[in-house]
Amino acid sequence: MCQISIKIPDAVLYDTHMNQEEATAFAQRIVALGYYTQNNVSIGYFSQIAGMTEEDFIKYLGMNQVSIFQFDNKDEFMEELKNA
Repeated sequence: MCQISIKIPDAVLYDTHMNQEEATAFAQRIVALGYYTQNNVSIGYFSQIAGMTEEDFIKYLGMNQVSIFQFDNKDEFMEELKNA
């Protein structure tokens, strides 16, 4: 697994009232969210990046108005809706 490091100024942690652990978790979730919205890859991979279970990551996506359902057009959506 690849590890990426970022530097966050102490002033940012102070202003956001985050400790290092909270900032790390926040960064992991934001990176996973960004990757998920830009790439069509498994939720499982991104939940690992976020340090969350798949269920919690799906909830996190919902809290950020990101749907787990992706359709190319309305007809595809309507077909899936009929099959539900």
